[in-house]
Amino acid sequence: METVFIIEKLILVVIIFTITLVIAMYSTLAERKIAGFMQDRPGPNRAGPGGILQPLCDGGKFFFKEEIIPAGAHKGLFILGPTLTIITALIGSAVIPWGQTLSIGGNEVVLQVADINIGVLYVFGVVALSVYGVMIGGWASNNKYSLLGAIRAASQSISYELGMGLSLIALLMVTGTLSFSEIVAQQSGFVNWNVFVQPLGFLLFMICSFAECSRVPFDLPECETELVGGYHTEYSSMKLGLYMFSEYIHMFVASAVMSSLYFGGYNFPFMYDLGLSQNWITIIGVIVFFAKIFGFIFFFMWVRWTLPRFRFDQLMHLGWKVLIPLSILNIVLTAVFTLVKDYYF
Repeated sequence: METVFIIEKLILVVIIFTITLVIAMYSTLAERKIAGFMQDRPGPNRAGPGGILQPLCDGGKFFFKEEIIPAGAHKGLFILGPTLTIITALIGSAVIPWGQTLSIGGNEVVLQVADINIGVLYVFGVVALSVYGVMIGGWASNNKYSLLGAIRAASQSISYELGMGLSLIALLMVTGTLSFSEIVAQQSGFVNWNVFVQPLGFLLFMICSFAECSRVPFDLPECETELVGGYHTEYSSMKLGLYMFSEYIHMFVASAVMSSLYFGGYNFPFMYDLGLSQNWITIIGVIVFFAKIFGFIFFFMWVRWTLPRFRFDQLMHLGWKVLIPLSILNIVLTAVFTLVKDYYF
């Protein structure tokens, strides 16, 4: 049985990694299509029907472009930077519950790689590690613009991690657990979604997610008008592709985390009232979950092509003087509400 369990988990890991990479790959096409729609132009439409093969062409281009490592760069760390960034981006999805259980050949397969009781802390730890890939790449390039971009990225990430963590404390006070599976299970149906209980916490978490993913208007680490190309100025070929790819993977994982914590994850209205078998409930739940994720990804892209980026001083002001105080206020309000509810009800 233990061997079957390990094989099931390995297959699930391969499936999730494959889906993550494919979604990240085609997010590049979706971004360009959405940008084209908002700017009244077609976007990529030459490679395959409607440009459907464009991501494959872009991937091939990255693999076959000339790879250059600057003479003054630290070769080992120069290679380690993008490698660490893509690894930390991928492993963040390990604790996400993608669905309930599937019955396959008499075996109950749980659609979650690792159901640990500190899943939320695990995600924060992985997010924190991703900063090292950026800093190592910027420093190893031996380029002052790259180093400046890396410092910007690290300061932005650390600043908004604080706001993100504080915004989650209020949610954890309500749910009473750090386990993703338990948080999602508590949101069964529709009215129990945490976004109705913690609207301010969700808003703060979403804003911090934009900053953690370095998405507009928080893309200051890659502000080409000031920093040439940011922390990956000296990178070329697939090493540059890994940095760019990790941004879309982070966006996918952040969308999955927000969907799980605040929008019920795989839960959907009347899921137990339709008379469906457990397998069908699980399958529909997975489809609903990915629909929520794609909705958030679309919102990420919509904002990119709508808002201008901040100045760096505005970005830090928002993080330290607006989001963190609001997060602390949300914690206090949640504590007062919880005490009043427990005392009177």
